[in-house]
Amino acid sequence: MGLVVQKYGGSSVADAEGIKRVAKRIVDAKKTGHQVVVVVSAMGDTTDELIDLAGQVSPIPSGREFDMLLTAGERISMALLAMAIKNLGHEAQSFTGSQAGVITDSVHNKARIIDVTPGRIRTALDEGNIAIVAGFQGVSQEKKDITTLGRGGSDTTAVALAAALNAEVCEIYTDVDGVFTADPRVVKKARKIDRISFEDMLELASSGSKVLLHRCVEYARRYNIPIHVRSSFSGLQGTWVSNEPQGDRTVEQAIISGVAHDTSEAKITVVGVPDKPGEAAQIFRAIADNQINIDMVVQNVSAASTGLTDISFTLPKAEGAKAIDALEKTKAVVDFDSLRYDDQIAKISLVGAGMKTNPGVTAGFFEALSDAGVNIELISTSEIRISVVTRADEVDQAVRAVHTAFGLDTDSDEAVVYGGTGR
Repeated sequence: MGLVVQKYGGSSVADAEGIKRVAKRIVDAKKTGHQVVVVVSAMGDTTDELIDLAGQVSPIPSGREFDMLLTAGERISMALLAMAIKNLGHEAQSFTGSQAGVITDSVHNKARIIDVTPGRIRTALDEGNIAIVAGFQGVSQEKKDITTLGRGGSDTTAVALAAALNAEVCEIYTDVDGVFTADPRVVKKARKIDRISFEDMLELASSGSKVLLHRCVEYARRYNIPIHVRSSFSGLQGTWVSNEPQGDRTVEQAIISGVAHDTSEAKITVVGVPDKPGEAAQIFRAIADNQINIDMVVQNVSAASTGLTDISFTLPKAEGAKAIDALEKTKAVVDFDSLRYDDQIAKISLVGAGMKTNPGVTAGFFEALSDAGVNIELISTSEIRISVVTRADEVDQAVRAVHTAFGLDTDSDEAVVYGGTGR
């Protein structure tokens, strides 16, 4: 038997009973002959509680100290899980991200992994132990400060360790039975996907699907690490994410993998931008210099009478204030008229291979939204994705309408979200 990396989310280890249930599953994997490395998130809502606590103490906490605070949650989980495993008669050793050799850059709160040097993990495994690693965290290469990888970073930790250790598979345990054609909290008739390609999963993840994070899938694709998404609350087979063929499908068929939605974004419109070379570059350079990721971008046709245009783009709500401040500082250079900020939007995306060669998909998508009375504000497309921006209060009805229109509803039992969060 080979090496398996298992990752358990916060809902799976939310309380003592959950930790003991997870410990039994880990021991069962060990008994089958596998070497087992486990990555854990903080218990339940611990990270959110720590963020709220920091906000009560300081409105703008230091990035370094904020990271030091947030990593406490995973350290609690890993220690308790090691205790539970030892109580079942097996040896386990827990490691922080830095002890596990997760090396990152120096960007606090959303660091990126540079390298993984799992020497201590290898030693623990060679000694017959189960290795438990705190997810979501690492240590900066230059200053040796504790860093965090951003929300959902435990998934990335797990895949990075799987790659460094040449694991057979990275199992992501969550509170749903796999990847579904839509969020099962919104679409009760969402269908579980048995197999999905890295490319389709990347699009779903970047479009708002919460079961896997974009960076995690990107890392897995780069190192060709199969991911098995499954529930820690049941023994059912989940969803395999890999480069393996997805079944008996024709090349020309429009294959729809699912519908994703995202309510965590906001929209900024820069009004009255001079329509000449270099102006857009100035705007987006200001955004990039502040380490802000943007998603959809639309520029209107300039008005003939004024020579001015509007540029709209979406970005995470959490970065909204910083982006507005950065753009205000460029006003003297770009000479735009004003800024508009809107955080009551939602993004809805239809994902699947073959879209580019089947115009009926685009028409069907827009017709479904129209029939549901949903207005479209922005449109963005790729070869395997169509995304639109709508009002946030219309997102649930829009997702259900599109899901039904493309025949994705299942005739079997409704999807179960065991922990209530979908992660």
